[in-house]
Amino acid sequence: MFSKQEASQLRKEFWTVFGQYMKPVPSFEGEKVNWLNYKTGEKDVLFKMEADNKMATIAIEIAHADLEIQQLYYEQFEQLKNMFKNVAGNNWTWTLHSKDENGKVVSKIFSQTVGLTVFNKADWPSLISFFKPRIIALDEFWSTARYGFESLRLGR
Repeated sequence: MFSKQEASQLRKEFWTVFGQYMKPVPSFEGEKVNWLNYKTGEKDVLFKMEADNKMATIAIEIAHADLEIQQLYYEQFEQLKNMFKNVAGNNWTWTLHSKDENGKVVSKIFSQTVGLTVFNKADWPSLISFFKPRIIALDEFWSTARYGFESLRLGR
C-alpha cells in the first residue's frame, strides 16, 4: 500500500511519462496538441483520462450545469454516433445524466479497462496502449464533429 504522497507521485509520474510518449504525435489535423489537457473548444465538453488502482477510463464528459443543455449536447453526440463508432469503435458506454466522483451530474461516453493499476509500473505499457489509440480516435472524431456543436454554443 502506498501513502497518499507516494500514490500522488506515481500518478504524476505516469501522466508525465504518457505525456512525453504522446508529445511527438500530432493531432489528426497535423497540429501540435497537449494530449493530457486536450482542448475541445467547448467549455463543457471535456476529454478525460483517469487511472487508479483498479481501472483506467477515457471519456468524453459533458458537464454543463443546465441539465437540459447537457442533454442537448448528449443528443448531438448521439446523432453522430455512427461517425463516432466508425472512428473509435464500439467498445464505448453512453450514459446520460450520471453522477461523477464529486456528485456532479454529467453525461459521458467512455471506455474502460479493469485489472490495470497506475501504481504498478509494469502495467504502464498496457495503460499507454489503452489510452493512446482512444485519445487519438477521439481527436480524429472531434476534428469533424466539433462543427456540429457550434450552434449549441452560439445558442446559449
